[in-house]
Amino acid sequence: MRVLIVEDEPLMAGAIRDGLRLEAIAGDIAADGDAALELLAITEYDIAVLDRDIPGPSGDEVAARIVASGSGMPILMLTAADRLDDKASGFAAGADDYLTKPFALRELVLRLRALDRRRAHHRPPVREIAGLRIDAFRREVTRDGRFIALTRKQFAVLEVLVDAGGGVVSAETLLERAWDENADPFTNAVRITVSSLRKRLGRPGVIETVAGVGYRIAVDADPADREERDATPR
Repeated sequence: MRVLIVEDEPLMAGAIRDGLRLEAIAGDIAADGDAALELLAITEYDIAVLDRDIPGPSGDEVAARIVASGSGMPILMLTAADRLDDKASGFAAGADDYLTKPFALRELVLRLRALDRRRAHHRPPVREIAGLRIDAFRREVTRDGRFIALTRKQFAVLEVLVDAGGGVVSAETLLERAWDENADPFTNAVRITVSSLRKRLGRPGVIETVAGVGYRIAVDADPADREERDATPR
């Protein structure tokens, strides 16, 4: 998951981004409304986390632009204004959820996961594919009942692949969805992360490379074929 954090307090914005990173959620920061609109124009985000009181176009104006775009991107408003009237006007501006400061980072993560699940056509919190069981809320993965310990980045990459439901995901898309704006577009981080993820998931291989296109979860391959492919040098 990749979110846009619109927050003009640098310490708060950095704390949110760093906290989300620990939960395998990539976050980009916009310190004002103009920067938020610029990032929204060039990057596809899963969710926007908006502080309402920001320089330039307000959080409400940014929310209105998101709604008008027709993207369907969920909006979580994050603000110190906690009166019922404030919440009502926030929802009227397009918010899908509303969290007041101060807040617990864990609650923010849970709300983001819930919004992401609803965005993805009521996607269940626990997904199963090709013998894998992925629990996004607990950030746990098992394969055929065996627990698999993954790093945060490995989990984020696996989530993107699982979301594709067996469809091919390009390296560029993985970089966009699982890394933040500071990622080097010429890095080999995707290849390295996919390689290490394959090792963690074990054999027979469940992630296959589609030459010149990207990667996919091998939902339709025979296990014996995957064993043979694993033994083939790449």
